[in-house]
Parts: sequence; C-alpha cells; structure tokens
Amino acid sequence: MRKAYFNFGMFALLFLAVVNQAFSQENAVNIDIDRAVEVGEMRPFWAWFGYDEPNYTSRENGKKLLSELQEMSPVPVYVRTHNLLTSKGNSPGPDLKWGFTDAYSEDKNGKPIYNWTVVDSIIDVIVSRGMKPLMEIGFMPRDLSTKPEPYEHTWSQGGNIWTGWTYPPKDYEKWKNLVYQWTLHTVSRYGMKEVKTWLWEVWNEPDIPYFSGTFEEYCMMYDYAAAGLKKACPECVIGGPHTTSPRNDKANTYLSNFIKHCLYEKNYATGKIGSPLEYIGFHAKGNPEFVDGNIRMNMGVQLRDIQRAFETVNSFKELKGIPIIVGECDPEGCAACSVERDPKYGYRNGTMYSSYTASSFARIYDLMGDYKVNLQGAVSWSFEFEDQPWFAGFRELATNGIDKPVLNVFRMFGHMQGNRLQVTTKDGMGYQDIINDGVRKKADVDALASASGDDVWVMVWNYHDDILAQKSTNAVLNVNHLKGQKAMIEHYRIDENYSNSFEKWKELGSPQQVDASAYEALEKAGKLQLMASPVWKDIKADKLSLELEMSPQAVSLIHLKVLK
Repeated sequence: MRKAYFNFGMFALLFLAVVNQAFSQENAVNIDIDRAVEVGEMRPFWAWFGYDEPNYTSRENGKKLLSELQEMSPVPVYVRTHNLLTSKGNSPGPDLKWGFTDAYSEDKNGKPIYNWTVVDSIIDVIVSRGMKPLMEIGFMPRDLSTKPEPYEHTWSQGGNIWTGWTYPPKDYEKWKNLVYQWTLHTVSRYGMKEVKTWLWEVWNEPDIPYFSGTFEEYCMMYDYAAAGLKKACPECVIGGPHTTSPRNDKANTYLSNFIKHCLYEKNYATGKIGSPLEYIGFHAKGNPEFVDGNIRMNMGVQLRDIQRAFETVNSFKELKGIPIIVGECDPEGCAACSVERDPKYGYRNGTMYSSYTASSFARIYDLMGDYKVNLQGAVSWSFEFEDQPWFAGFRELATNGIDKPVLNVFRMFGHMQGNRLQVTTKDGMGYQDIINDGVRKKADVDALASASGDDVWVMVWNYHDDILAQKSTNAVLNVNHLKGQKAMIEHYRIDENYSNSFEKWKELGSPQQVDASAYEALEKAGKLQLMASPVWKDIKADKLSLELEMSPQAVSLIHLKVLK
C-alpha cells in the first residue's frame, strides 16, 4: 500500500499529507494544540553542539557544517570541544577521540612555553561565524602531566585510551598560570565584550577515567583553573563539573559533592570558602542494545539522567535559577564508534536518530518546565569525522560534507519561535511514562508546538524504541483558538522520501567514490524539504484540523501562517 501511495503523484501527496480530505480516522492519534495557552518559552537550548576532535573544526567539511549550524539557528550556537590543551605527542595527526593544539610545553629548565597558534585557528572558525565557544580547559599537556608517558592514545587501533593526557598537573601553580595566560591571550585577541559571553569549564567527565585522579585532585584542579581564569577575566563564566549520567549513584554523588565543595568548602587556590560555580553541567545518555539482531533504543534512561540532575540541583536552595547545561545529550555514549564496531549504532544514518531526537527533546522541554529550572543548553555530541567511509554509522550530523537526516530535526527546531503551546494527546506518553517503561508497548506519536504572533509551528513524530515495531500511524491535529479567517500551511518532512540523504545514497548504489553529479544529488537530499507545495485552509469556529499519515520514524513540521 505504501509503495502504491508514492505512485499516485503530487496530487495524492497533497491529498494525504496536508489537506483535510477523506481520511481513515480509525486508530488515529488525536492531538489538540491550544493557541490560547502558552506553557513556556520556546527556548533554543538545542542550539549547542560538541565533539572530541578539535582539529576537524578548521577542515573544509568542518567549516561548512559549522556555517550550516549557525545559519539554521535564531541565536548564537554554542560549540564545545575536547582537547584544546592536549599535546600532539608522537601521534601522526588527529584521530577518532583524539586531537591536540600543543598550547603548552616546557624548555629544558622547566620554563613554560605558550603557543596559541592552533587553539586560535580553532576558535577563530567558531567566532567568525557568530558562534560562541564553551571553552573546555583540558586535557593535560604532556609536559605538565604527572604521568606523561605513554601520552597519546591509540584507541582507534584498539589500544588504551586513558593515557598521560588524563592525569592531574604536576604543578598547580603552573596549571593556574596556563589558564591565566590563555585567558589573557583570548581577551586580547577577541575582546572582553566578546569573551565574557562565552562559557568555560574544567575537564570532562572527571568521575570516570577521563580524569585519572581523585575527587580532591579534581576540585584542586578546578579551583586553580578558576583562579587563573578570574584573575585575567573576572566577568568570565565558569561552571561544571560535566560528570557522566546522574542516574548512576556514583556519578550523581560526584555531582552533588562537587556542588558542596563550590558552595561550602575551602578553595584550594585561594584559601577562602567557596569556588566560582556559575552554571551546572552534567551529561545525559540513552542506552541502545542489539536484541535478536535488531536495534532497540532506550530513551528512558537519558530522560532519567536529566530528571535526577534537576532533582539534585533543586536540592540546593542556593542554586535556584542557576543556568544548567546538559554538556552531552545523546542516545548513547560513543560518537566515534561506527556500525562496524558495534551494530547497535546502526540507527544513526537514518530516521530513527531524527525521530528519537524530536521525541526526546520535546520531553526535555517538559522536564524543564515541571522542575522550574533554568536550562540553557543541551549539547548534541555530534559533528563530523574526517577521512572516514560514507555513512559509516558514526554519531554525526554530516558525512563527507553531506547532511544526515538528524540535522534536519535541528533545522525544524530552528523554525519554531515564540512560546510553547499546550499540547494534549489522547493516550499520549509523558516523560515519566518513558522513564518507567520506555517506548516499547506502542509508538510515541505526539507533538511539540509553539507560536509567535500570527505564526504557529507544530512538530509531530512517530517514534518507537524498537526499529521493527514501527508502522504508519494516522494523526489528527486540532489547532484550537486560532483567530483568523484562514491559514497558509507549509509541511516539512523527514522520512524515507524527504530530507534524507541516506536513502538517496542507497538509491545511488551506496558508492564510496562519489562524483560531482552524485554529490550534488546527495547535498540536495540532505536539506530540509517541503512535502508538498504550501496550501491555504479555512479556519472554522477558531479551529483548524489537519490529518497526517505518519510513516515509521517520520518527523513533520507544520507551519501555519494565520491571515486575520
């Protein structure tokens, strides 16, 4: 039936996808959107991205992707990357989970030598596009590490990842001065007005072997880094600790104890009580599996991470209103792992990644509202990888310069402005249902809506944790309390046939050598596409109804432009 549907031509497309025609409502999901009830700001916390490999920033595909990310966002996009202080060591060049700047070394007498050339080349690319860095102070330069050898890791070849770059500094005053000199240079290069709009952090995931030191050593490293930063730039904003998933008791305890250190305990660098803590950072990850030869996602554990961290932050009355950054917010934890490494990562090339993202981010909006927290950013740890096969199944936004379907979800979010609207879905799932039971018993067909002036946007998705359980579902959208005569309707779509470079690549024969003609076709397929031409529809009794067929893992964005 589905194959025949796409043979009916453009008229049938318009007939089924947009306008209110004869439509089987049996088992349809009814979704009511109330234009008169605003439930909170449509805050663009999604406009944050990050990656391990900083040297890819200045490659042509890296620069292209960063330009696209900023172009689709109504606000400056924040960019977080690891390895901004890492030494090259004996590595031949950047690699999976590996990058370097050689910002710090010492002469034979132990005197520091600072070299900002590579760091500047990375930050220049970001800032020149109107983006903002989330400056990660790490990792440990080889000449400052307490255990410098072996230094560089060989993870991509199956070697140990936790090498000399993970260790505490051998001299905390030198560590402090490194941060001080870096900040001085940064202010001199970009100006205080610009730099004070950035964010700073110390390290990444110090509760696991990303940091090969104790909790006390991390607090000491944080205090000395913050002291160096504030000495050069008192207005610069620093926070953390960017720990791993708070659903884990150990990680949540680490987060809580770090907050206590910053609020109540003696500062290792200054000797005074307290340490600068101007935002809270933690990470939230899902946990897909490969079950009976098929992919099964687990959104519930990612949402539980966020819920538990919000609970922890709210337990400190001193932190009321503090900005919160989910420093990595993803379906799982290994961006640099390909499908070849593990088949459970096979969701990333196609529409399961995009529908998961739409569904999960909508629930993060709900969590933000219910817990009354100041969520500023949720960093998608996904960028691009150099010198890798086409569609190798990395967690990335683009492959060899071609946008993947998931990037188009962020383009959809970029359209949505104003305030979020009340959405009521019959038999729908809230975040607590997903935390408790996952999306296993039935598909999650639901919506997120926002409005500004005469414009209304409704994002709709059809998601299921089990890839084989997906099936098409009819949805009826009722947009109520619309004040106007009629509305122009635009329908953007991500599915097997729209906004999907992966399906186009397979249609071309899955080539690893892509000529200019094929590249042009893939580039076009990778953009966000309208499902049909815009149409006008009458508003009757302040209400407009639309009927959609939501194919498996599809995401739609409906834009209504109301004519008064």
